[in-house]
Amino acid sequence: MKNFISIENIKKILKETEWISFIGPILVLMILSMMILPLSAFFLDIFFTFNIAISITILLVAMLVKETLEFSAFPIILLFSTLLRLALNIASTRIILLKGHNGIFSAGRVIEAFGHFLVGSNFTIGIIIFSIFIIINFIVITKGAGRIAEVSARFMLDGMPGKQMAIDADLNAGLIKEKVARKRRLEVIREADFYGSMDGASKFVRGDAIAGVLIMIINILGGLIIGIIQHSMHFKTAIQTYTLLTIGDGLVAQVPALVLSIASGVIVTKVNTSQNVGEQIVNQLFSDPKVFLLSGFVLGILGLIPGMPNLIFLIFTMFFLFFSKYLFYKIKKSKNLSKVKIKNEKIIEASWNDVYIEDVISIEIGDSLLPLLDSEKKENLLNKITEVRKISAKKFGFLPSHVHIKQNITLSSNSYKIFIKGIKIDEWTVFPKKYLAIDAKKNILKIKGDSTVEPAFGFSAIWIDKDILNTAKAYGYSVVDSSSIIATHLSVLIAKNLSNLLGFQETQNLLNRVGQEVPKLIENLIPDSISFIKLHTILKNLLSENVFIKDMRTILETIIECSNIYKNINDLTREVRISLRNSIVQEIFSDLNNAKIIKLDYEIERKLLDLFQSKKKNDIEPIFLLKLIHATKKSIKKQKEISDYSVLVVHDFLRRFLSIILRKHCSELIVLSNAEIKDVVKITTISFIQYE
Repeated sequence: MKNFISIENIKKILKETEWISFIGPILVLMILSMMILPLSAFFLDIFFTFNIAISITILLVAMLVKETLEFSAFPIILLFSTLLRLALNIASTRIILLKGHNGIFSAGRVIEAFGHFLVGSNFTIGIIIFSIFIIINFIVITKGAGRIAEVSARFMLDGMPGKQMAIDADLNAGLIKEKVARKRRLEVIREADFYGSMDGASKFVRGDAIAGVLIMIINILGGLIIGIIQHSMHFKTAIQTYTLLTIGDGLVAQVPALVLSIASGVIVTKVNTSQNVGEQIVNQLFSDPKVFLLSGFVLGILGLIPGMPNLIFLIFTMFFLFFSKYLFYKIKKSKNLSKVKIKNEKIIEASWNDVYIEDVISIEIGDSLLPLLDSEKKENLLNKITEVRKISAKKFGFLPSHVHIKQNITLSSNSYKIFIKGIKIDEWTVFPKKYLAIDAKKNILKIKGDSTVEPAFGFSAIWIDKDILNTAKAYGYSVVDSSSIIATHLSVLIAKNLSNLLGFQETQNLLNRVGQEVPKLIENLIPDSISFIKLHTILKNLLSENVFIKDMRTILETIIECSNIYKNINDLTREVRISLRNSIVQEIFSDLNNAKIIKLDYEIERKLLDLFQSKKKNDIEPIFLLKLIHATKKSIKKQKEISDYSVLVVHDFLRRFLSIILRKHCSELIVLSNAEIKDVVKITTISFIQYE
């Protein structure tokens, strides 16, 4: 115990204490003490002076802030300053009623000064001036500021969902990071809290003005009763003394109250810009020389009227005309400087920040589609696009880039366009208030609506209203909303452009992910076994023919095993495809016991192999290729009559060449090698590609 209360321990505790956190409680205790304990006139003068000083300080801070939230403590400061003023009113009332019979000096020098100097010791004038203060403060400033605070709070709360939606849209589109999004959300919440607090705090100021009137009446009546009855004062002396003291006390309280009301009005009426109130007033009020030129002419005309104070009007006329000329000169000079700046900017200010990097995937939407981004709706477009990216990552083996959604005011309001690396891939029109009934089963039963063709798979569809939603489902239609249409459309386009979507960054991210699971596999992969660029090209080759890269372990193991044997990228790609043969055929054939395929005629295949072995593949005659393409189309048509796919099986060395040539004209064709289907149980050859 002795150790605890030692001087060293006390010093240490005092040193480590954060005294700033005690300011609030100390201020409240001080205010309560002033209400309960009697104060001498000297201390009353100190606190009245402090009240005036702090109110002026608050007004200046309010005038100089550039954004409202820079002074977010204003509502609580307003509350404490109002409480301080009311505590001073109680303390001054006590001293006036106790010692007022001793004369005007009994309540302190500050009250005496306001009672004598400001109203000339005339209590009638004092009452009038005090009433004017009350009218200005209560009816004009406080009421106006309170109404603005109320409306601002209401608009702020109403606008919160839209602001939150915009932040979520920017975050999902990749325009901002999570840290920035959290900061912006916090600012929105702080703004709402501030204006809500200001709406309540303005009621304190209004109540303070009403309390000032009631306190004045109580002081005068109470003073008369105490002075006449208890101290046997003459009525005229009593009313003169107590009224002057009360008026002095009232003015001492109302001047700071008026200052704080003005500060409150400044805060709630200020528009957030990079300028404070003074800069806004000067830059916007004193910027147009034509205004002062016309004002000068009007004042000059008024100054020529007989009976008017001509000299004063003409002085102001001259001042306005000279000021107008000065502004004209200043604007002309600034224009000349701006021209020089523009010339310099063209030479100096251009930087790499001006270079626009195209988004990998982007969607432009019309105005009517903006509600689809509403984050408060569970089935919004942003969530659906995120789900598309997740499904694509699981299915294809890599995560497609962020999808950036932008508003395009030049689009028709219900339209959208999908871009990949700045190139428009497709566009369509949706109607957010309707549903699309897709006729995938070719229903005979028709429903009321506008016929169209679904954009992702080309099915017949009908735009229907919500009231026949259940009817359409009962008839066998697949019914989807606008967000689902756009998301499905995007997923199909991603599947068709996989090779174009796998960039260097995606490849590196994929290697990092593999390294987390099997670090030894990529430990000496690059550059010992293969270069990063070659690996990236192999993966793009696979994706270009819809061979998914989910099994990265097999892909990398094959590359490591074959990299010493094959140096050519096409040869390595062929070996990887052979290693992935089981997943390739399972993705194509629904039934491995009955795989239907197309083959090349023996003569055609032999001719092509001879050209490849002699390294004369560039000598293939164009007519030969045209006949080959024509015959392939006929075989595909025949195969489609009995199966859902079109598969051509050729020799290993011909596969890549024929895939490149034939898929340009027959996009649905899949070209496999003999080595890729050797594990298929049963193969049925539907037709042979041959010359007629």
